[in-house]
Amino acid sequence: MDFALILFTALLVTGGIWLLDRLFRRPQADNIQSSGSDEAVVARKDPWLVEYAKAFFPVILLVFVLRSFVVEPFRIPSGSMLPSLQVGDFILVNKFRYGLRLPIINKKIVKLSLPQRGDVMVFRFPHDESINFIKRVVGLPGDKVEYRKKQLYINGALMLTERIGTYPFEEAGRRHIVANHFAEALGDSKHDILTDPGKRTTSMSFSVPEGHYFVMGDNRDYSNDSRFWGFVPESNVIGRAFFIWFSWNVSSGGGIDWERIGNTIR
Repeated sequence: MDFALILFTALLVTGGIWLLDRLFRRPQADNIQSSGSDEAVVARKDPWLVEYAKAFFPVILLVFVLRSFVVEPFRIPSGSMLPSLQVGDFILVNKFRYGLRLPIINKKIVKLSLPQRGDVMVFRFPHDESINFIKRVVGLPGDKVEYRKKQLYINGALMLTERIGTYPFEEAGRRHIVANHFAEALGDSKHDILTDPGKRTTSMSFSVPEGHYFVMGDNRDYSNDSRFWGFVPESNVIGRAFFIWFSWNVSSGGGIDWERIGNTIR
C-alpha cells in the first residue's frame, strides 16, 4: 500500500475519533461534571482510544502536510545515478518546485515552474506507478534527443563533455567496472556522468511529445531509463531531488558516509 495512503487513512481515523468525541461524548461529560454527581470524575477522563487519537492526530497531520506539499524523503536503491547519487544515499525531494499537487490522486492544483533540462527528478514509473524512479531530465517537450556512440545530442546540438578520469564501482555488487568519468554540460546544468568503454550501445533517436519528459541516468550504460521504456508524463512527476540528508556506505560493507551528508544534488 502507498505510504501516502496509509498516512491519509491514519489521519482520517484519528481525526474522526477526535471529532466524534467532541460532538457526542464531550457534551455529555460536561453535563455530568456540572451536575456535581459522583460520575463527574469518571466523565472527566477520556477513553484510551480518544487519548491516543488526540496525541497522534496533530503529529500525523504535520507529517502528512510536510510530506505531501513540502519535502519527501527517498532512498537511492541502485547505481543508475552514479557518480551523482550512490546506493545508500537518503535524499530530500522538493514537492512544490513543479507545482502543488493533491496527495493520493497526484492532481496539480497550483502551477509553479516546470522541470528543466538537467534537473534530477523523482517520478512514478509510467509502467508501474507503485514504483518511484529517479533520473535526470534530458529532453523537454518538443525536443529531439539522439544518443550516438555514447554521446548525447539535443535538437542536433552535441552536449559537450570533458574527461575527468576513471571511476571504479561494483555493478550490482558482483562485477567490478572501471568506467570513464566525464563532466557533461546539459544546457545550463553541469554534472558528472559515467560510461563503460567495454559496453556497446546502439544509436537511438527520440522525439519528446508534449506533456512528457525524456530522462536518463548519469551512469549511462547501467541505467534503465527513457531509452528503453519511453517518456515520463507530466502527471507522474513527484518533485526535484536537492539534498542528501544521510548516507550509508553500502560498497564498503556498511557505516555512515559522513562526507556525503549535507551535499546538494546537482
